[in-house]
Amino acid sequence: MDYTQERIATLHDYGAADPDIPAHRAALVVPMTDRDAGSLSADRLFSSVSDLQVGSVVVPIRAPPGRIRSIVDWLMDFDAPLQPLWCNGPAVTSLVADHGLDGDGGKGRDVWLALGLLGDVDVVAFHDADVRTHEARDVRKLLAPLGGDASFTKAYYARVKDGRLYGRLFRLLYEPLVATLEREHAARILAYLGAFRYALSGEFAMTTDLATGMRIPPQWGLEVGMLGEAFRTVGFDGTAQVDLGRYEHDHRAVSGPSGLSTMASGVAQTVLRVVEDAGIDPAYDRLADRYERTARRYVRQYGADARFNGLSYDESAEREQVRVYRDAIGAPGPDHRLPAWSETDLESEALRAATRTDLDRAQ
Repeated sequence: MDYTQERIATLHDYGAADPDIPAHRAALVVPMTDRDAGSLSADRLFSSVSDLQVGSVVVPIRAPPGRIRSIVDWLMDFDAPLQPLWCNGPAVTSLVADHGLDGDGGKGRDVWLALGLLGDVDVVAFHDADVRTHEARDVRKLLAPLGGDASFTKAYYARVKDGRLYGRLFRLLYEPLVATLEREHAARILAYLGAFRYALSGEFAMTTDLATGMRIPPQWGLEVGMLGEAFRTVGFDGTAQVDLGRYEHDHRAVSGPSGLSTMASGVAQTVLRVVEDAGIDPAYDRLADRYERTARRYVRQYGADARFNGLSYDESAEREQVRVYRDAIGAPGPDHRLPAWSETDLESEALRAATRTDLDRAQ
């Protein structure tokens, strides 16, 4: 246990932190795919939502047509003010295309769509659906700093389960990539990105004004993209990170369309776009090599930490993971970020109507 502060305000849980918050002025967004529906993790999360007494719970869902009806029926069994949103439903898809906002879909687009259904709330928390150890107080902890100086809060926690370290994308890609860039560029954006204890956590919160003013990557890279927007708008003084203890998530395979290797490209490209936005010109011709050297040092350090705690740690597999991630590092491609909600001509009521149409027609 520690009590040290970082470049951003760091709120620790010394055992039973459970701050009192005006939850009725808050919304909760829980992005979900069809693989999450009915899982023990999602069931635990939605079962606890009634204890939160938040103003609304928006559930953006990405699922095939044959699954959406059963998923919505399952959600409606929970005692909570849930608002399902079928993100790839035909009416919603047609609506966003009519406003020039079509393109690749993914978690980022789903969260962006959910921002249009928040309603009259002051703050919003975001929470992944695959967390096995969720407690209602986790959301209260995320929201609590927003009543003070912070406009943006980010969760951090230990990714340890079954005697192993997880969080590979953060440990072996994000951390060493930011560290490599920070050695070569003295810039506040890199100090900001490096100040987060778990920058890729899917649990974060912010004021509604900040959320609707953010540009969001449509696929992987959502969490990093939001860090870049938070730095641009509220900076160090408006940011806090909150201790959620020891979280257990469902884990992803390395390969496949939703595996870590695919996610790595989105994360790396978003990190590099964020730093370019801040005026940094990375030396791409040597960045991948320098990243790999830095990442090998992290492998050794995490190996020492694992052995210290008697955890299983396969350094050879971790080094192979670094080699996979190395291929993701290069100049970012075209900028497909979705514009801030506050800057679009898409109306919330139109999105609500399209959502109702899709769910009414779903069989």
